[in-house]
Amino acid sequence: MTASEKSMVGDSLQRFLFEGAPVRGEIVHLDATWRAVLDRHEYPEPLRAAMGELMAAAALLSATLKFSGSLIMQVQGTGAVKLIVVECTSDNTMRATAKWDGDLPASGFRELVGNGRFVITIAPAGAKQSYQGVVELEGASVAAVLEHYMATSEQLVTRLWLAADTQQAAGMLLQRTPGAAADPDAWNRAVKLGETVTASELLTLPARQVIRRLYHAEDIRVFDARIVSFRCSCSRERVVNMLRMLGRSEVRSILRERGAVEVDCEFCNRHYAFDPVDAEQVFASEIVTRAASTRH
Repeated sequence: MTASEKSMVGDSLQRFLFEGAPVRGEIVHLDATWRAVLDRHEYPEPLRAAMGELMAAAALLSATLKFSGSLIMQVQGTGAVKLIVVECTSDNTMRATAKWDGDLPASGFRELVGNGRFVITIAPAGAKQSYQGVVELEGASVAAVLEHYMATSEQLVTRLWLAADTQQAAGMLLQRTPGAAADPDAWNRAVKLGETVTASELLTLPARQVIRRLYHAEDIRVFDARIVSFRCSCSRERVVNMLRMLGRSEVRSILRERGAVEVDCEFCNRHYAFDPVDAEQVFASEIVTRAASTRH
């Protein structure tokens, strides 16, 4: 690999199409984005692979959708890992978090999460109504679970190859698109060749080099890469709105018990604290806002 090719391995999404065939693909590399998640929480080592793979899968799936808003993937488990949540926005920003109990054994994905549900939510920007799909967890890996979801809930034949370590997360998606094919064997050929990609290649090679290695004999159109980054949408304003929803009496009860209202973002670990004076200002500003909205 040349120095210029090495520099192209970063936080990016790379789309490609098979010309004249109903096959599209995406390759994702998450470097700084993945490390930003790991830097904010001490996730046990067995959990990291599942989180990294789910982040790669969320980026890949969101890239196939035409929407403005957020795609949220949740694994709700009955095992030691209770919850994994990954959010990817239409602006290609990502965040992730997880909940677990006790020490985690060095085992596979399904051994960690047990049974449970896989949930995908699409929350359009500025819209009150979200779309949500829910299926039982089926499959031994993150890739298998998502492939099952796409086949049963979206009726889209999809294949995924995912990988993650302590520095990077990566993946490749192939999807059979609707419509007649001039080359009816293109999908089977694409999958067979895709099955030869290794975790090491996904993690270390630039997307264009992976495509060239797998599909050099095919007529492939490669698009410009899109940048992916970590970003958390939490803010003090959002916490203020949450306190207003709790109500003045509930907030005062917390203040009497603890002396302050403290909130930690589960995604970025940012800490928000409100002392009695801060809390009173929350509700004082709410009154001012209401008064202004009723003035003619």
